Amino acid sequence: MIQELPISTTTTTSKKLTHIPLIFLIYFEVAGGPSGAEPAVKAAGPLLTILGFLIFPFIWSIPEALVTAELSTAFPGNGGFVIWAHQAFGPFWGSLMGTWKFFSVVANIAAFPVMCMDYLDKLFSVFSSGLPRKLALVGFTLMCSFLNFTGLVIVGYTAVVVGVISLFPFILMSLIAIPKIHPHRWVGLGQKGVKRYWNLYFNTLFWNLNFWDNVSTLAGEVENPNKTFPQALFSAVILTCFAYLIPLFATIGVVSVDQSEWEAGFFANAAAIVSGEWLQVSIEIGVVLSSIGLFEAQLSSCVYQLVGMADLGFLPRFFAVRSKWFDTPWVGILLATVITVGASFMDFADIVASANFLYSLGMLLEFASFLWLRRKLPALRRPYRVPMRLSGLIIACLIPSGFLILMMAIATKIVFLLCGMVTVFGIGMYFLMKLCKKKKWFKFSHDVQFYEQELQPM
Repeated sequence: MIQELPISTTTTTSKKLTHIPLIFLIYFEVAGGPSGAEPAVKAAGPLLTILGFLIFPFIWSIPEALVTAELSTAFPGNGGFVIWAHQAFGPFWGSLMGTWKFFSVVANIAAFPVMCMDYLDKLFSVFSSGLPRKLALVGFTLMCSFLNFTGLVIVGYTAVVVGVISLFPFILMSLIAIPKIHPHRWVGLGQKGVKRYWNLYFNTLFWNLNFWDNVSTLAGEVENPNKTFPQALFSAVILTCFAYLIPLFATIGVVSVDQSEWEAGFFANAAAIVSGEWLQVSIEIGVVLSSIGLFEAQLSSCVYQLVGMADLGFLPRFFAVRSKWFDTPWVGILLATVITVGASFMDFADIVASANFLYSLGMLLEFASFLWLRRKLPALRRPYRVPMRLSGLIIACLIPSGFLILMMAIATKIVFLLCGMVTVFGIGMYFLMKLCKKKKWFKFSHDVQFYEQELQPM
């Protein structure tokens, strides 16, 4: 008999996310535009960068999107991957998954104010360092957090507007560049004698093309998720790939500069070479707007992850409390904002590498959960089902899993230390929450037990 799961996490009667806003929220969860891809050229040269952004979506982005589509429609509630790990391996792993993913997203969010300031200081040098830069970082974070507080539907339509406006200068630059392109530059292996930085290369690819599963934590806020989720995910994959590849082909084909100049933010300099200062300023404004979209999308996912964890009994119930004004989970927004402000003063490279490492740990558990749930619950109703048998799915998951292990193996000592501390914290939090339940120090939801009863074989 087919097993059909109820939605166990709480949702509200407020307006839900529809197809187009969800596409752009996923787009901003993952990419938000081509800015940030430039260091790959510096690290490995033009050809390997183009190949990386051509091949990586097939070995990473598409498998991750397929897993997300199947599990989000099978378990359409807030919490996403936390629910998947819990149902596959039990509450300890569900809780630890929540810790890894939450801190990976918060670390990732902290990179966006920094990226925004890196572009703003090209327009206004006062933001290059010192107190003005610090105040701007805090101000940007607080402004974006307040926008998130106004509601997910508003955030969704903001993502659509910001996405279109921020992409337009890159499309315009690519069109202007067409007559000036020299195709032979696409196959360049980089300057002779320049060392390849594989750590930077793989981290850049990974950081620009991951986090497809983050949107799963919003499943309870989506209108008709069984139909909307798969369609929006596949549309976002196409949008993201073109958003990276078209400007890369155009810029590499036109601009001939020292390879070391391909730092984060180089697209703005390239725009000046292609068509002048006006286009450079347009790109810089577009990237600032893109930073807002990235911040909003990822803050939404980590906040609703906390809502799902509270609804499932992993966190106290007050994490699911919603504002009377905007029906938004204000406790999670406040917590994530405070952590983001602190993390935004870290070194940018350490922020990105730490986010990638924690995300890799979570994804290994996520792939394992996906495979085990196929074996454990073969009759579970899956409105979208990846059209492969278990043996094929194992092979499909092994390829990206190998890349995840590589990403962790090349991490620096500071990243190992930071991520080790987060893991110890996550284990401690699980047992602390068990103690809080036993002592009744906080109120907890009992939906975890409800879920377990519904999953018994029929």
